[in-house]
Amino acid sequence: MKPIQLRYKFCPVCGKRLITKYTEGKDRLVCVECGFIFYQNPIPSVGMIVIKEGSCLFIKRGKAPGQNTWAPPSGFVECGETLEEAAARELKEETGLIGHTAELLGAYSETNEVYGDIITVVYLMKVTGGELTAGDDALDARFYHLDDLPRIHFACFKKALKEYKKRHLKVKKN
Repeated sequence: MKPIQLRYKFCPVCGKRLITKYTEGKDRLVCVECGFIFYQNPIPSVGMIVIKEGSCLFIKRGKAPGQNTWAPPSGFVECGETLEEAAARELKEETGLIGHTAELLGAYSETNEVYGDIITVVYLMKVTGGELTAGDDALDARFYHLDDLPRIHFACFKKALKEYKKRHLKVKKN
């Protein structure tokens, strides 16, 4: 998949024209006047794995990417909030549940057709309150048993669930 690139025309520092120029080993947008380099970086997001009695929380996504598919709750980190605050906020917005981060499961890079490059930091969350209800851009919210999960849209959550199982579930050896 070809990464999405934002195409700005003017420098945010001096207002002059940006041009594409090979610099620091890559084509980048550079200001013709002041030399400002406009770095295009991945978008930070958080994801939450919530486990209850051997089942994992999923939402049915109401928007692209992955509209009408199942994924653990997730969302973008907003300016001025920590990763942990973003995780708690997104959990509440999408599921009605209140919780806090209990364990970092991993950080994953992914590219999607809507937002381009994304870094998703996935936490294991502990629920402390609230009532399960689909909210925000979720069409549905429910728990699926770990042995009978729906098809998961994002690769980062497949990896995070694998990491959770590796750390927390005893696997029988032959």
